[in-house]
Amino acid sequence: MPMSEFGAVVSNPLIARALVVGALISLCAAMLGVVLVLKRFALIGHGLGEVGFAAVAIAMAAGVAPMAVAIPAVVAAGIFIMWLNERAHTGGDAAIGMVATAALAVGVLVSSLSSGFKNDVYNYMFGSLYGISAGDVWLSVALSSVVIALFLLFFHRIFAVTYDEIHAQATGVNVRFYHFMISFLTAVTVVLGMRMMGAMLISSFIIFPAMTARRLARSFKGMIFAAAGISLLSFACGMAASYLFDLPTGASVVCASLLFLLLSLPKRAKGA
Repeated sequence: MPMSEFGAVVSNPLIARALVVGALISLCAAMLGVVLVLKRFALIGHGLGEVGFAAVAIAMAAGVAPMAVAIPAVVAAGIFIMWLNERAHTGGDAAIGMVATAALAVGVLVSSLSSGFKNDVYNYMFGSLYGISAGDVWLSVALSSVVIALFLLFFHRIFAVTYDEIHAQATGVNVRFYHFMISFLTAVTVVLGMRMMGAMLISSFIIFPAMTARRLARSFKGMIFAAAGISLLSFACGMAASYLFDLPTGASVVCASLLFLLLSLPKRAKGA
């Protein structure tokens, strides 16, 4: 692609919005993905995505802004999953499965009983490059900045809780508080990613770069940097494929991140 044509594409307001939002979501997903993969709680993104789908369906049926319902609903679901895991003697996978299947059932019922917005619900389920408004950009910038700032501010505590909860608690770290913080930040990231990546696919974008980084890096900080780089590169490749070949944005980005994961497999096997 000639540079003049590339400049024209990037200067397109629609593409520019997608690039800004996608880059921010990529960074948030990469940071939290490392924590979730190491804590073996990676599927919480999938469960929260199902809740996001149900919240969007309910919001559209009620005629209100989807994000106004999705944000508090997904955050509440994330906190509820963590509460079930810690206080209700329900394993993390069981808690996620219970919330995810219940939310999916509600979303399907609401969608089937309503009419006139199924295409919009589909866009939220699987992502759409063409649904990002200027308001979405400002909201994404604000919330992504909060996620990144909180993660960096409490980086050392999150690291301690991720690797050794017992030692962290013995040194005075409020482990429960940081569990809920991780859940809150993940919920916000899932909501931000729904519009472009899709509620059904955002969890894969959280997991795949972190899994790849785990195979390439030897330290927690190294994994964070590696996951961030892989996530941004996957997003760039997916966006390019989506634009050039008229493919779904979310699926293209996830397939790109999956490709990087598959390419990393021989390296770990060789170094094992």
